[in-house]
Amino acid sequence: MSDVKGIARAALLALSLLPASPAAAAEEAEKVDVTPKFHGVLRTRYEGEWGGSEGWRQRFQVRNARVSIEGNVIRQLSYYIRVDACDRGTMKILDAWAQWTLPGSWRVKAGQFRVPFGVDVFRGPGTYIFANRSFMGRYLANVREVGLQGGYYGRQGLPLTVEAGVFNSKPMGNHDVWQGAMDFAAKAVWKPGGFLLSASYLSMKPYGVRMNIVDGTFGWHGGRWTAEAEYQHKHYERSSLSATDAWGIFASYAIPLEKTVFDNLSFQGRFDSMTANSSGNPGDDGLNYTDPARKRITVGTALEYLRPPLRVALRLNYEKYFYDSGVEAPVGADDKIVAELVVKF
Repeated sequence: MSDVKGIARAALLALSLLPASPAAAAEEAEKVDVTPKFHGVLRTRYEGEWGGSEGWRQRFQVRNARVSIEGNVIRQLSYYIRVDACDRGTMKILDAWAQWTLPGSWRVKAGQFRVPFGVDVFRGPGTYIFANRSFMGRYLANVREVGLQGGYYGRQGLPLTVEAGVFNSKPMGNHDVWQGAMDFAAKAVWKPGGFLLSASYLSMKPYGVRMNIVDGTFGWHGGRWTAEAEYQHKHYERSSLSATDAWGIFASYAIPLEKTVFDNLSFQGRFDSMTANSSGNPGDDGLNYTDPARKRITVGTALEYLRPPLRVALRLNYEKYFYDSGVEAPVGADDKIVAELVVKF
């Protein structure tokens, strides 16, 4: 009897080691984790600004309290929703899209999201290098819109991304407006080794005047150093306004820390510049500039805790602005110090 039991156990063991049938293997390969994943970024800060004739002014802010949810419905279909629960006291729906992954590293995305244009503008509150965005990231083309986008997202041996999309021309806060004109954007990014090369184009018409913008970026990361230079040129169609030019260059150096709760101590420097800029919204007397020309030097330092999925940063920046003679600095765009705490999870 014991021999029979031994033979049965051996047979069961042999069956367990046999390869699965093709149908069973295919079913296993199609399995996907549909559990939603939650992420968030909290950015709180103190700002102090020298206000020229108005004197010193200061404030505390919850600059961002973003929450996102993402996941898969099936292996090929993913979704993403992101809300800023507190952007300086205001709630905003930022992203809401679905994406289909196709064979050969191709993807198609539909919904509301940032248009494929520029490099610095794609950094979020949890990955900012400086407390405040560059002039390009804030004034020229900080654009989220509703539309359709497709792209090629590279493969091993070919670190190339190419994206293009068509979008509503009206601001993203109103999806109910019928419109004749649409916005268009395209972007290509190549990342050989530690280098980044990017070129992009955006044509948008949010308020009646079409604006065409081109962007070129070169970046490098090696060891403790990160450096990047970006340039944008913005042209106003059928307008007497001169084009807007903006550019920025920065470098960051990180020192690894041992035997402390933090992982890095980093130092940053940036110079960015912008000629007079228009939002593209014409008044009764036609199109005018809405932002005066300016230059800025930013220096800063940060203590960082970098242990994925967590990132914590204690950041301190000083910004020095330069305006043309006779131009008064707008409130919020004068010499300032910024101290902030960033928590990303």
